[in-house]
Amino acid sequence: MALPDNLRRRLADFHLGAPVYSSDGRHVGSLHRVVVDQETWDPHQVVVKESVRFNGHLLALAAGLMTDELIVPMSAVAHISSERVELSLTSREVRRLPPYLSYQLAPVRATETAEEAVGILLGAPRLRAEVEEAGKVPGDIEIRADENVMLGHDGERLGQVRDVLFDEGELVGVVIHPERVLEHDVLIQVRFLERSDDAALFVRMTPEDIQHLPPFHPEE
Repeated sequence: MALPDNLRRRLADFHLGAPVYSSDGRHVGSLHRVVVDQETWDPHQVVVKESVRFNGHLLALAAGLMTDELIVPMSAVAHISSERVELSLTSREVRRLPPYLSYQLAPVRATETAEEAVGILLGAPRLRAEVEEAGKVPGDIEIRADENVMLGHDGERLGQVRDVLFDEGELVGVVIHPERVLEHDVLIQVRFLERSDDAALFVRMTPEDIQHLPPFHPEE
């Protein structure tokens, strides 16, 4: 779904960690992740991390598993500024959005079934492992703050995501702080980014290329 022109222009003010508000003025939480197309890098959805007051944690500290990340379609983003993100949904509607992460028990192998039966007989049942699933369609990937950024695919970590940068609705790149390489944040343009899954972002650059990147100044 194409974004309205006014919203595409305002995406330049999108920043990870920005406060998010419902249409009736309630503070919902903060912008936690951006879900983009794996091929085009176009934004499809945002993930909002609810505040402890909004999601009820503050009122029910002893509750069991409670999700605190909601998946919000871009069509529900009404306004973006450098100070906040406003949704077209009321707080009541936001509370009915699907969670971004869900959990289910992992498949059990035959050997694990036998071990589980022995554990039950001995009074020490084995806990089943859980599989985490994200509420996005195949072909979409997420970009989140503090996500690892790898230099190539050799396992060397370059740094972590600090922020995302959009221009006219298109992802320009990600802001990172290269560890042990530079003392300032830099912008890695989207042309140098690769992604195989949600585990990390990969950069097609050499260490020498990184050292020649200028400091990133958001006011410019």
